[in-house]
Amino acid sequence: MQGMIQLIEDATGPVLEAWECMIDDSGGCREIVVDDYLRNLSADVIARACFGSSFTKGEEIFCKLRQLQKAIAQQDAFVGLSALWKYLPTKSNQEIRTLDEQVRLLILEVAKEHRHHQDPHNGLLSAIIDGAQDGRSAAEAEDFIVGNCKTIYFGGHESTAVTAIWCLMLLATHPEWQERARAEAMEVCRGRTPLDGDALCRLKIVTMVIQETLRLYPPASMMMREALTDDVRLGDVDVPRSTIVQVPRLMLHLDKDAWGADADEFRPERFANGVAAAACRAAHMYVPFGHGPRTCIGQNLAMVELKVVLARLLSKFAFSPSPTYRHSPAFRLTIEPGFGLPLMVARLP
Repeated sequence: MQGMIQLIEDATGPVLEAWECMIDDSGGCREIVVDDYLRNLSADVIARACFGSSFTKGEEIFCKLRQLQKAIAQQDAFVGLSALWKYLPTKSNQEIRTLDEQVRLLILEVAKEHRHHQDPHNGLLSAIIDGAQDGRSAAEAEDFIVGNCKTIYFGGHESTAVTAIWCLMLLATHPEWQERARAEAMEVCRGRTPLDGDALCRLKIVTMVIQETLRLYPPASMMMREALTDDVRLGDVDVPRSTIVQVPRLMLHLDKDAWGADADEFRPERFANGVAAAACRAAHMYVPFGHGPRTCIGQNLAMVELKVVLARLLSKFAFSPSPTYRHSPAFRLTIEPGFGLPLMVARLP
């Protein structure tokens, strides 16, 4: 745990320094579009954790996957036609296939390098490669490695970065909660370099802010499950085998019967007693990381990263809405600001 916290601290440092320099050059306050900074920070964390000495190659993989994500999201507009559409020889389909093959080759190249030069600090990639050899053919092993590395990208990088972006937006537009979170962060961070597990456990208000952000802006918009048997029944509906059931997370997270009349409002106090005791009538109505045996395995890493990043940012900067911000959540596999997130950032005295 401490090693991972240190890794996150190392990735956060350059962002803090960059923003400090930008603000100092502008007289103490300036507009900063925070999206790319937080994405690069999260990419730094997950690339070092997953790819170790192949960090540069990891960055290239993340760049290609980001392009692939945008291309696929544009295609998703053809709801109902997607099964047929993806096989048509369109320009967008050609771009998707090209990017997908480039990502595949990059990931397999990293895996090949890892086999020849074992990195003792790269246990995650080792576990994936070792797991790929478990009774699989060569082609199946390659698919296993590529699939898991892609999952790590979306779960460990993209989802965490998008959540951090929305956290800052909500704190900027709710200054009373920003002040409460800052007071806690400054008390916990004072004299602690780096942070440790005990410090993160004391970030109660910051945790509440993160949990409420995940409720209002769950990074993955859909939760999908497949009926594996013929006897699945949901309420009054029989679900045939092999049927894919899609559940929009926001439909659960904003249900007024479950959360109350203020379900669409930012109220972190819902989580004052933790997720298990959240102000919701049914635990399965809060599923930012999924539910059951398919719960995201990266949720603990994501929460640690978000706590460290928010604690450090709030200890140094104050955030307020920029007049150029356009609120337009976009569904691009993750839910993200459609036009980016510019914020007015001021350095604290």
